[in-house]
Amino acid sequence: MRLLIDGDGSPVKEEVIALGQKFNLPVLIVTSVDHYTTKVYPKEVAFIYVDKGADRADYQIVKEIQVGDILITQDYGLASLVLPKKARVFHHSGQEYLPETIDQLLMQRYLSAQIRKTGKRTKGPKPFTAQDRQNFSKELEQVLLTKQSAERNNG
Repeated sequence: MRLLIDGDGSPVKEEVIALGQKFNLPVLIVTSVDHYTTKVYPKEVAFIYVDKGADRADYQIVKEIQVGDILITQDYGLASLVLPKKARVFHHSGQEYLPETIDQLLMQRYLSAQIRKTGKRTKGPKPFTAQDRQNFSKELEQVLLTKQSAERNNG
């Protein structure tokens, strides 16, 4: 199991890295070369940099994801491509994307885009708060604790 981050704008990279260290899990951050960093990260953290362009990071993530991995993204479209690969997918709010609800989220996104095309405005996302960050960390940690416990019990 690995933790993957759709890195082009994820506000929870540091939280995922901290949880990766706590649970001794590799963390893979996929991001465009626009976000190249020379910051030193723990050895468990790897980067894949992709060329600039719409959805390039998404395509790389779909290629990289494996059964049992956990992906952090706010992209519903990417989530819909990864869920059939038996990975778990979480929004940075801590909400888990589920196969039974992803179609509804995609439809809402489509309808909002249609409304914007007519010149009307739709609500954007709420600002990401410290409470959101805390909720995300708490949710992901609980998921990892549950997985760790299940693995121990299955020996």
